[in-house]
Amino acid sequence: MTLRLGRHAFGDDRRLMMAIVNRTPDSFYDKGATWAEDKAFDRVAEVVGLGAEIVDIGGIKAAPGAEIDAEEEMRRTVGFVERVREAHPGTVISVDTWRAPVARAACEAGADVLNDAWGGADPGLVDVAAEYDVGLVCTHTGGVTPRTRPHRIEYADVVASAIADTTAYAERALAAGVARESIVIDPAHDFGKTTRDSLDLTRRLDEMVATGWPVLVSLSNKDFVGESLDVPVGERLTGTLAASAVATLHGARIFRVHEVVETRQVVDMVDVIYGRRLPARAIRGLA
Repeated sequence: MTLRLGRHAFGDDRRLMMAIVNRTPDSFYDKGATWAEDKAFDRVAEVVGLGAEIVDIGGIKAAPGAEIDAEEEMRRTVGFVERVREAHPGTVISVDTWRAPVARAACEAGADVLNDAWGGADPGLVDVAAEYDVGLVCTHTGGVTPRTRPHRIEYADVVASAIADTTAYAERALAAGVARESIVIDPAHDFGKTTRDSLDLTRRLDEMVATGWPVLVSLSNKDFVGESLDVPVGERLTGTLAASAVATLHGARIFRVHEVVETRQVVDMVDVIYGRRLPARAIRGLA
């Protein structure tokens, strides 16, 4: 299925890199490296130069912390979206928010995608996506409150729950007027999940892909990787890339990442091995 994200369209053979750009002073991975607007703007230029088709701009870290109201979230993101839109017209701009008022302001500024990391916590988000004809990422969180950590989470079958919730969200968006080709589902690794849950979702991601909705995965430096290998945040690249290879094998379409080049190479290599794309060159033994 052709994937349409705002003003941009991609064939069904394209796998896309969504580079993370945090407008926060306290993000778990970069520790505020792109909190200053000019630093964030430089980061956008860097990841676009590295080949990222999408930049995902967020104004609030996912973990618990200082309360950030909608007005402050907009101050962190909306003007920045406008600046990026002007400088990078060929790049898909995604905004990581669960709030409809923030989403509306971001769309007015030029956003192409609303990345709702909290699974429809604000039911009005689908109406904003429909009104502005933008893409929507429908995530599974098990109904947890935004910005809370999972506590004694239990599922009879986490994959069945993820499929049921994300497809129901996708159908609700469709009914609200969001274009079918602009809806993406995301199992949301770590969000409302234990490490074993996230591992199950990775192992059985093909079941989500089989729904027919394009699947986004956000695996980069997640806790399930760290706990699996017993490594801290700054040492999770190898595990992240292993999980990305499995997700590629199972058919994920979009990879939300910190490391663009490394993830792209892993994704492309898996696709070459499985005959989904040709080698960039293949002259060994022929000359």
